[in-house]
Amino acid sequence: MDRERQGEKGRERPVEAWLRRQAQIVLVPIAAVLDRLGASPNLLTALGFLLTGVVAWTLARGMLQLGGLLLLLVAPFDALDGALARLTGRQSRFGAFLDSTVDRFSEAVVFFGLLVHYIGQGARGEVLLIYAAIVGSLMVSYARARAEGLGLPCKVGLLTRIERVFVMGVGLLLGYPRLALWVVAVLANFTALQRMAHVWRVSRVLDGAGASAPEPPGPGLR
Repeated sequence: MDRERQGEKGRERPVEAWLRRQAQIVLVPIAAVLDRLGASPNLLTALGFLLTGVVAWTLARGMLQLGGLLLLLVAPFDALDGALARLTGRQSRFGAFLDSTVDRFSEAVVFFGLLVHYIGQGARGEVLLIYAAIVGSLMVSYARARAEGLGLPCKVGLLTRIERVFVMGVGLLLGYPRLALWVVAVLANFTALQRMAHVWRVSRVLDGAGASAPEPPGPGLR
């Protein structure tokens, strides 16, 4: 989870706020121990990615239920870097950027593990679902990042990263990977469209009120 969300506006969704509060009860004591051991937030970010790589390897080997269990166990680790950064006052813009970027790689590498497995099985339907799920997942994140780069709040949407990880983990664990892929493929792309519609509505109000927009990024920076 992002360590520093400077410039974010809009209220956090109730489910996210509740999960964050519950997680802090467990994460803060663990972060305190890690601090005494000399761990840094960026080190935890890297370790989290490596653990996700283990999940992807497990899935690629066809051990889908074990992979689902590991995914659910590894997912909370993603929040430890942020907890440690807040506890020690080591929040930084680069740390937030690194964390968000690695989150995208982590999500993609899990789908890659599934992709390797299903290509080996010749399962064309699952391969197409994985492609749609990856596109939707990345577009959900990009839509929010781009909107907030324009100074617009964009936390809306049905299937954010927390829900996507939960759906995939539970679906794999219970033996319904195809169903989980369908849910993520459809609802992630729907969430991206939700965010586009939200930004359109908000920007119409602001543009109508004469609010100025930030300068667009230069060539190659979009």
